[in-house]
Amino acid sequence: MKTNNNTIDIYKARTIGSLFLLAFLAYGLGRHFFENGNYTEKYLGGLLIIINSIMVFFIGILFKKTLQQYNPVVGNFYLFTRVFESLALASILLSLIPSASISNDHGYFLAMLVLGLGSIPMCLTLLKHTISPAWLALWGVIGYAIFSFGFLMELFGRVWSMYLLIPGGLWEITFAIWLIRNGGTGRKTRTTNNK
Repeated sequence: MKTNNNTIDIYKARTIGSLFLLAFLAYGLGRHFFENGNYTEKYLGGLLIIINSIMVFFIGILFKKTLQQYNPVVGNFYLFTRVFESLALASILLSLIPSASISNDHGYFLAMLVLGLGSIPMCLTLLKHTISPAWLALWGVIGYAIFSFGFLMELFGRVWSMYLLIPGGLWEITFAIWLIRNGGTGRKTRTTNNK
């Protein structure tokens, strides 16, 4: 958010940063328990996956409040991205239905592809309006482009995502730490952006 002294504060930055990190943990543990555990662990894993989806949804809602001030289309698109991701990641739970024949990976690949594509405009907005440091925003653009390509290839049967998700995944962790540490306070805005 633009403040009176012309700095930019990301709305609820520390909350968003915490949600980024907690979502990683919830989905990672949830997926592990869901696929490898006994009956009880499978349902615990399912609960963690649902919690992850709720956190992902709130990342979209909260971050939209900042993005929409600079580009409402990007803000809405990012929210759509996160809503789609949350639903697609939770689709793994459909495999609990005995008659359902659903791949555990298909929803994940689609979720990550849409996340990557939807996060590129978000990072470009961070860069254009100096909402975050330029190096961090550029890393996000490049990382998510590589990330998206990897998951697109997964849909064509190429097992590339495990290598190509690293730059985007590390960006999310770094961005989360930056949000928590700095409270999402960016540099002073350029004069051309003060409208």
